[in-house]
Amino acid sequence: MEKKKIDWENIGFSYMQTDKRYVSNFREGKWDDGALVDDANITMNECAGVLQYAQTVFEGMKAYTTEDGRIVTFRPDLNAARMVDSAKRLEMPVFPEDRFIDAVVRTVKANAAYVPPYGSGATLYIRPYMFGINPVIGVKPADEYQFRVFTTPVGPYFKGGAKPITICVSDFDRAAPRGTGHIKAGLNYAMSLHAIMTAHANGFDENMYLDSATRTKVEETGGANFIFVTKDKKVVTPHSDTILPSITRRSIMYVAEHYLGLEVEERDIYFDEVKDFAECGLCGTAAVISPVGKVVDHGKEICFPSGMEKMGPVTQKLYDTLTGIQMGQIEAPEGWIKVIE
Repeated sequence: MEKKKIDWENIGFSYMQTDKRYVSNFREGKWDDGALVDDANITMNECAGVLQYAQTVFEGMKAYTTEDGRIVTFRPDLNAARMVDSAKRLEMPVFPEDRFIDAVVRTVKANAAYVPPYGSGATLYIRPYMFGINPVIGVKPADEYQFRVFTTPVGPYFKGGAKPITICVSDFDRAAPRGTGHIKAGLNYAMSLHAIMTAHANGFDENMYLDSATRTKVEETGGANFIFVTKDKKVVTPHSDTILPSITRRSIMYVAEHYLGLEVEERDIYFDEVKDFAECGLCGTAAVISPVGKVVDHGKEICFPSGMEKMGPVTQKLYDTLTGIQMGQIEAPEGWIKVIE
């Protein structure tokens, strides 16, 4: 298929409307067959459940053009399973996992002309989401829902390479114990907006959230999990029931152990330990890994030995290996790559 005439290397990380999106509606206790549609707009009642009580969940993933010219997605089965968990927590009907993957495949195929070419640094971002759409005025779950998938081409998250960022210890809490921090709900991200704007106003790139119960343990940022590397090259990530189970983080930990032969550990990480790590990064779909050079705790600076100029050596190997798998340059574990066409 002939690609759209787009300046792939300069499109930025923002929304660009593509030709088709997938829509399925839940009414009278069941999902309809779903279809690809042209209209990017949504019509709903002013009292729709999503507008009144934020009953919405979503996923984020990407489609890539591999070195041999195939269009693929990365571990969509895990996105499908995570959306099931998110929907259950917000009392929403489960969209079947096999249908989730089929919807993603159909949407990407229909927008194949927007999948950036290999080597451009750009990808096709995929956003599956679900929300309550019928009028709800009492505080209760909606009765009708809509599941949708749209795509948008996005440029490389870091232009000119990933430079280490500076983050601050936040005075705000991201999630409560036994709350919704472990699911991908829109409400979690809305709660993080004031905190991230406060961080930016104070000259920082991101927040480090501590656990809200004791404020002694590292949790995550507003949209990414932490990974740390010890001075003896062990890869460590925080464990918490209020952390979103990042697919990128799980993949990085597997790559560290099975591709790079490194020791890995998921455990409680106390903030007092942060000063002792050699490297730090934030991991998620958008950037894969964002290196962290400095953490500032109310004026007190913690500077990692990896520095502020480039990724640390272990973090760089993790990044190169995982992106190599995604782009088809390195053989992937079985089931990680879903070929679309």
